[in-house]
Amino acid sequence: MQLRVLGAAAGGGSPQWNCRCEVCRLVWEGDPRVTPRTQSSIAVSVDGENWALINCAPDILKQIQQTPALHPREGRRHTPIASVLLTNADVDHIGGLLNLRESSPFRLLATPMIQDVLRGSPIFDVLNPDHVSRESIALDQPFTLLDGLQARLFAVPGKTALFLEGDRVEIGVEGESTVGVELISGDKRAYYIPGCAAMTPTLAARLEGADLLLFDGTLWRDDEMVRAGVGHKTGQRMGHMSMSGAEGSIAALAELSLGRRVFVHINNTNPVLIADSPERQAAERAGWDIAHDGMELSC
Repeated sequence: MQLRVLGAAAGGGSPQWNCRCEVCRLVWEGDPRVTPRTQSSIAVSVDGENWALINCAPDILKQIQQTPALHPREGRRHTPIASVLLTNADVDHIGGLLNLRESSPFRLLATPMIQDVLRGSPIFDVLNPDHVSRESIALDQPFTLLDGLQARLFAVPGKTALFLEGDRVEIGVEGESTVGVELISGDKRAYYIPGCAAMTPTLAARLEGADLLLFDGTLWRDDEMVRAGVGHKTGQRMGHMSMSGAEGSIAALAELSLGRRVFVHINNTNPVLIADSPERQAAERAGWDIAHDGMELSC
């Protein structure tokens, strides 16, 4: 199983277009300790020829340009992208679909709820139904993502997409709006969970023994954006666990047997994006890698 991190950042990327928090300031100034990151997405393959995207960020064109394995290779029209799988309906995970409208065939897979969101937004009708097949995937049911690659969607604690929020927002709800992905090829098992509001015993038991885990690394601490002066929401309000603290993901996953653990979907305010920061060093001592665009993983 081959995986490429196309985008390692949370919504808006790093740096964000209008932000001068400490991390973004360093990026704007060209500090070598901090590299730009685009919005969260990965690509996966078992043969290096046919690929599935998991989430489709608004940055998808740049991500494809920076990933030779995803370049068109034959004829006038071609793409090695066979499938696109969505884990939620956040703009940073569906916005890039609008760039895939040039009538190349691929499967668009998501839970029934997320498919309903796409159908309810006429702008996504630019995806030609003669070429793009929309398939609803039930939770906890195995399906073929690519030849030789089985997958399964499962609910994780989260919340609905920001633009779908009403007057009352449920945080930590488990259903079709926020899911993780299990990937299985042969005897290898990998998980991609870019958004998660809490670690439950059921989720921890599912992850035990995995060869690879890519997990929500949005914030280092829950009130990070408030402290940075760039927002008023906590990580919990946004539906994300923090990395640090007694209730954070580092502590929650510390006792699990995992082959490799990687933080993805990292917010622009998160100090782990600075190569020599104390927070980066603490995460690495705990056994975590910090994802970057172009990161290659296999299992």
